[in-house]
Amino acid sequence: MDKRQAIGSWLSGPRAAMEDAGADFGYRGEQLGLPEEGSGSLARPGRRLGALLVDWALCFLIAYSLVTDGYDQPATSNWTLLIFFGLGVLTVGTLGFTPGKRLFGLRVVSLATGTVHPGRAVLRTALLCLAVPALVWDRDGRGLHDRLAQTAEVRI
Repeated sequence: MDKRQAIGSWLSGPRAAMEDAGADFGYRGEQLGLPEEGSGSLARPGRRLGALLVDWALCFLIAYSLVTDGYDQPATSNWTLLIFFGLGVLTVGTLGFTPGKRLFGLRVVSLATGTVHPGRAVLRTALLCLAVPALVWDRDGRGLHDRLAQTAEVRI
């Protein structure tokens, strides 16, 4: 391998270097038994982030309306997080999606049964509120909160 190939593999990342070496990673969700495209395939990060922003904005508006004496940043932030937790647990645990997820055509499913048990919704939402587990992704692009709750966010 000459210097150009070594630098090129470093710039393109470890996955591209492994694929050039002959490793087959398959598509996102293949190991989970999900289709590659269309309904039931794993949701892309852009849609998931958009749904999260819509849900957070909705919870912020509700929290802002609850704070009566003007804009109090710490109180509004605390209420927003609490309302976000409640929204996630109630809607994902019963319907399988939040308003933002529905708007972006997403749904949370359990890998074992297809429907999310309320206990899994509590675990998933609590870890999502901590933010760090959602930033740690696996090969399929699922966050640590989804892995621990044994769920996946798929397209409708």
